[in-house]
Amino acid sequence: MVSKRITFREFLFILPILAIISVFSIWPILDSVKYTVFDYRLNDQQKSKMFLGDRFNTSAFNENTKYINFYLKKDMTLVEDTTQKQEFERIMAYVGEMISNYPEQSENIKLSASESSAMKEFIVTVKNDVTHLYEQNKGAGLKNAEGIQMVIDELNKCLIGSNFIGPTYYGQIFTDLRFWIALKNTIIFTIFSVSIEFAAGLGLAMIMSKAMKGIGAIRTISLIPWAIPTAVSALMWSYMYDGGSGIIAKIAADIGLVASPENLLLTSTGAMICAIIADIWKTTPYMALLLLGGLQTIDAGLYESSQIDGAGKIRTFLSITLPLLKPSILVALLFRTLDAFRVHDLIAVLTGGGPGGSTETLSIYAYKVMFGQTNFGYGSVIVMIMFVCVAAIATLFVKVLGADLMSKN
Repeated sequence: MVSKRITFREFLFILPILAIISVFSIWPILDSVKYTVFDYRLNDQQKSKMFLGDRFNTSAFNENTKYINFYLKKDMTLVEDTTQKQEFERIMAYVGEMISNYPEQSENIKLSASESSAMKEFIVTVKNDVTHLYEQNKGAGLKNAEGIQMVIDELNKCLIGSNFIGPTYYGQIFTDLRFWIALKNTIIFTIFSVSIEFAAGLGLAMIMSKAMKGIGAIRTISLIPWAIPTAVSALMWSYMYDGGSGIIAKIAADIGLVASPENLLLTSTGAMICAIIADIWKTTPYMALLLLGGLQTIDAGLYESSQIDGAGKIRTFLSITLPLLKPSILVALLFRTLDAFRVHDLIAVLTGGGPGGSTETLSIYAYKVMFGQTNFGYGSVIVMIMFVCVAAIATLFVKVLGADLMSKN
């Protein structure tokens, strides 16, 4: 087959969609990659922004140095020795000179290598001079010895070094046991929920495709779980799983599945099963809806011909329904697998990732790292691993289920 090169005029027609994809798809991915190579933490002043070189917080520097001079000036009045007073004045003049070199600014400024070295030398010198000065005047009853040392220590935080760490986090994540547990939980949840949803959804779709009395009501009722928001359905299931008053927890205890109703969500296996059941109830109608569209495109004459030839229902299903339903199966499994792999709200509301991380998926772990620990650098690495997994899943489905379809087209 000879491929036709796209003309410039044809390229102009697809240019708008390429621009939209670049802005809303490619740019966020590239931006996330940028976060992964920085130790970016909002709870740490020195790492709250991404810097490639040294930066200097002039606002904090001016505030701290003014406090140093304030404490020195107050304690100088308690000293009677003229030589010692001159030493106080010398240090205050030295600090004041440095203040004048860096007027307060709203943004952190960039320092050259020489300026950074000079600032580090200044902090060390001031610390040593002040320590020596207060040791020499121990008997003068100076009141701010402890306070001025704390302020000087804060000066180190004004000098902000680069938080660029390169691929360090990528290496760290492969030794992170919690990450591997979250990945295992995600895979278990995805395989079991999607497999059961596909089987149940296919059966439901075949029922809804039949022309029978009341089929409209059946279709409407079957789609109700999917219409309910995930957070609401998760909250509803949490009430039924509740060990104190939940009906499902009580039934599970009565038939011997758990020792007591309280144990249903307090064991790792029980919590995972509960999450999978809630997801199956919620998304099976969606799977059925996708497969129903495929079933309705199959020519009814094929079934009539199969019946005339004496083929049974199982033979008809395997030879006609399943092969012709393959495009819809590809779409349904692909959509649901990707959705299940990225599950967040169901687990967040139902178990929060517990007990003991037994239901913590990759999205839950990433959320806790990024917003609980405000470590956006490491959290972005987890998100990028999820992106790679999702891309691999999509490629696998297309290769396994969609190869024949694409070759035919």
